[in-house]
Amino acid sequence: MTDLLRSPLHDRHVALGARTGDFGGWEMPIQYAGVVEEHTAVREGVGVFDVSHLGKADVRGPGAVAFLDRCLTGALGGVPAGRAQYTLACDDASGGVVDDLIAYVRSDEEVFLVPNAANTAGLLARLRAAAPAGVDVVDRHRDFAVLAVQGPRADEVLTALGLPHGHGYMSFQDAGWSGAAVTVCRTGYTGERGYELVTPVEAAAALWDAVLASVEGVRPCGLGARDTLRTEMGYPLHGQDLTLGTTPVQAGASWAVGWDKPAFWGREVLLAERAAGPGRRLRGLAALDRGIPRPGMAVTRDGAEVGSVTSGTFSPTLKQGIGLALLDAAVGLDDEVAVDVRGRTSRFRVVKPPFVPSHVR
Repeated sequence: MTDLLRSPLHDRHVALGARTGDFGGWEMPIQYAGVVEEHTAVREGVGVFDVSHLGKADVRGPGAVAFLDRCLTGALGGVPAGRAQYTLACDDASGGVVDDLIAYVRSDEEVFLVPNAANTAGLLARLRAAAPAGVDVVDRHRDFAVLAVQGPRADEVLTALGLPHGHGYMSFQDAGWSGAAVTVCRTGYTGERGYELVTPVEAAAALWDAVLASVEGVRPCGLGARDTLRTEMGYPLHGQDLTLGTTPVQAGASWAVGWDKPAFWGREVLLAERAAGPGRRLRGLAALDRGIPRPGMAVTRDGAEVGSVTSGTFSPTLKQGIGLALLDAAVGLDDEVAVDVRGRTSRFRVVKPPFVPSHVR
C-alpha cells in the first residue's frame, strides 16, 4: 500500500494496532479491537473515527452559493450561514450521481465542501469548468484532518474538550482549541448523535489524543464499523449504492433534489425520469434466515432475477443480515425475494430503511 495517501494520524493508528486498508486511495484504519465492538461503542456510548480521507474544498467569491445552487441538486440558496446541506452532484447528460457531499455555508461568498475521497478531483474539475469569473474552487484535501465523534455520549467528549456542542443537527460552529482552529460540525454517517471536528493537519494528532483521553470508555473506531453503522441506517455509499449509472430518483434520494429550482446538473433528464417513474429502486433487504448479503449478489423473485445487492453486511444491532439492493420497480415493500449467497439461496424481506431508529438529533 505504498502508493496510498496517509492520514496525518497514520502513526497513531499503527501504535493502536489498527488493521488498515484502501479507502478512496488512502490507507485508513479498518478496525482496532473489532468491528462489532466498535459498532456497539457508537450505538451505546461514544467512538471516534479518523475520516481525514474525505475530500475538502473551498468555493469562494461573489455569488459562490448561487453558483453551487446552479450545479448541485439541493436548494442551497435557502441555507443560511452556519448551516450545512446534504446534496448531490449529477452528470448533466445522464443524471447519474457523480458524488454525494455535504456543503457547509459560511456566507454567500464562501462554502466548504466535503465530498468523497475518490471523487474529489473529478468533482472539483467539473466545478472549476463551470465556475464564473471571480469564483474560485480551491482543493483543501490535504490541509485538514476530520475526526468524527459519534454516539449518545458525544456531547460529553465535546464538554471535556471545551468545544461548542448542543447546536442543531446540520449546523456548525467555529472555535479554538489549544491554539488551533476547529470547526465543530453537527454531522456524521452513523445515525447517532455526533460531531465532526475539522482542524488543520498540524493540530490533528493532539486533538485525537485529547478525544481519546476525554471521557472514560471512548473508543477508536475503524471504517469497518462506520460501514456497518451507515448500512443499518440505509445511508448510501457512493461507488456502490450511488454511481454514475444510478440516479437520485432510482436511489430514493429525491428528497435531496430541489425540484423547483430552474437549474442544476441533470435537471431535465431527472425531471423526465421522475415523471415517468424509474425502472428500478434502491430498497432495503432484511434476512429471514442466516444469509448475509454482499455487494454484487443477484436478487431473484419466483426464480427470475430482479436486481442485485449494492451494500450488505451483518447487523451487529439486529443480529441478522441486512443490505441495500437496486430492484426492479415492480418489486414492492414487504415482498419476499431470494439472494444467491455464495451458491446458497437465502430469503429476504424487502423493507424501507432505516433498519434501526435514527438518533442524529
